[in-house]
Amino acid sequence: MASRISVHSEGKLTDMKKLGKPLLSTWFVITLCLLAYGLYVGLRDSPPDAQQGNMIRAFYYHFPNWIGAGIFLPLNLLASIAYLALRSRNTLAAMKADALALATAEMGVLYCTLGMITGSLWGREEWGIWWTWDARLTTTLMLALIYIAYLMTRHLTSGPSRATICAVLAIFGFVDMPIVYMSTTWWRTQHPAPVFGGGDGSGVAPSMLRPTLWNVAAWVAWGILIVSIRYLAEFQSQLRQHQEAMHLMEGVPVKETSNA
Repeated sequence: MASRISVHSEGKLTDMKKLGKPLLSTWFVITLCLLAYGLYVGLRDSPPDAQQGNMIRAFYYHFPNWIGAGIFLPLNLLASIAYLALRSRNTLAAMKADALALATAEMGVLYCTLGMITGSLWGREEWGIWWTWDARLTTTLMLALIYIAYLMTRHLTSGPSRATICAVLAIFGFVDMPIVYMSTTWWRTQHPAPVFGGGDGSGVAPSMLRPTLWNVAAWVAWGILIVSIRYLAEFQSQLRQHQEAMHLMEGVPVKETSNA
C-alpha cells in the first residue's frame, strides 16, 4: 500500500471526524437508555424460572453476548476479505477495511469473553462446576484463543505484511464459528441446544421474549458504539502513519497534526 492518499481524501476524513462526534454522542445516549431499560425489564418483567430460579436472568446477558459475537466476527471476516481484495488497488479503502477488521475482532473477543463468564456463572449454579471440557465450551474457547492470537499478532508485530497475515488468520479463525454452533448437534454435550434452530423445544418462552429482545438490542447497540470508536481511532492512526511514511520517502518534514 504505497500509493499516495489524495488531499481530497484527507479532507473527507476531517469531515467524517466532525460528523462522527455528534453521531457517537447520540448513539452513546441511546445505548445507555437501552442498557438501562434492558436491565429493568430483565428484573421486573421476567418471573423466576421453575427450575433455575432467578439464575435464569443471566440468560439476558449470556445470550446477547453470543448474538454480538455472531454479528461482529462475520463482519471481521468480510472486512478481512475486503482488505485482501483492495490492498493493491485502493489504499484508502484497504485502510478502512483493515481498521474495521481490527475493531470487530476486538469486539468479538470481548463478546466471547463475556459469554464464557456468564456461562460459567450459570454452569456453577446449575451443574455445580465452573467449567467442563464439553464440546460446545471447548470449541468456543478455541474460537476465542484464535482471535486473541489475531489481536496479539496485530499489536506485537509490525511491517507491511502484518495486515495481510492477520486477514488470513481471521479467515482461518472464522472456520470455527459454524463448528461452535453445530457442536451440540454433532456431539453429545451438556450445553443446551441453540436457542434458535436447535430443533424441538428450542426458542424462548413467551414470558422471556420481551426482556431477551430488549437486551439483545442493548448489547448489540453497545457493540456498535465500541466498534465505531475503535474504527475511527484505528483508521486515523493508520492514515497518520501512512502520511508520515510518504513524507519521509519524499524528504518532507512531517507536520504536527491536531487530534481535535
